[in-house]
Amino acid sequence: MDTTYRFPLWSTTASVVVTDPAALGSVVEIVRAGLDEVDRACSRFRGDSELAGLTPGTRRLSPMLADLVGTALDAAEATGGLVDPTVGEAVQALGYDRSLELLPEDGAAIPFVRQVPGWRRVRLSGDRLELPRGVLLDLGATAKARAADLAARRAAETVGVGVLVELGGDIATAGRAPEGGWQVLVQDTPDDPACQVSLAGGAALATSSTVRRTWRRGGVRFHHIVDPRTAAPAAPVWRSATVTAPTCVEANTASTAAVVLGRRAAEWLTVRGFTARLVDHRHRAVRVGAWPAPGEAAA
Repeated sequence: MDTTYRFPLWSTTASVVVTDPAALGSVVEIVRAGLDEVDRACSRFRGDSELAGLTPGTRRLSPMLADLVGTALDAAEATGGLVDPTVGEAVQALGYDRSLELLPEDGAAIPFVRQVPGWRRVRLSGDRLELPRGVLLDLGATAKARAADLAARRAAETVGVGVLVELGGDIATAGRAPEGGWQVLVQDTPDDPACQVSLAGGAALATSSTVRRTWRRGGVRFHHIVDPRTAAPAAPVWRSATVTAPTCVEANTASTAAVVLGRRAAEWLTVRGFTARLVDHRHRAVRVGAWPAPGEAAA
């Protein structure tokens, strides 16, 4: 019997893996229901999402959207604004205004947004959001990771098996891991260096990439990770940044910040005690912390 289920999701792919094949169907049902709840709450590409309906002023949010906005603001605070949910207008101005597969092969050139409003302008108290005029939220930097954390934990607790949920490079695990740990191949693209790592139950991993979610406008290729300091795509110093952490949100927040930081990323990750791998545009890997060297066992 199968222990893995894969499906397309949010312009990428998703995987659900379980330790007991008999539980796969139940776990997939729980995971997909949870992901649909997240999508209804915060999709930028659904006109009927709660996020799409936000207008300036004060309003109460659903528990899910309040959770996702709070997660995004926490990430902004933890990174000193390197990961900022108020980049929504900048992302749209760059041309990423619909699902990636629906973007034109090469759209018309358009002017950039001059600056990002800044996360400190957004106030969240419990479920009450104060959204100032001129601020468009984009929770993409953290919502997918939070969705993975929530789905893995809910499924593991409900069904009583070990669960791994992978959403386009964001991996969360919950429950008891299989013997030897969850085996994860870290390789953003086929021509990048590969590394096999082992995750303990409850551990997480995230990869942020500048080469996967890309599009063209006016003959110029853009990627989706915006530097809030410039309102433009982060300088592509790294093809990818992969980080391990206790939660997928922590791992994704750090990997996104690393891409934004560019050449300062390794130092920033080291100071904060992260285990990580950065791959530059010559496909060379830079290891941070306890990340294994090629050929070493990883755990």
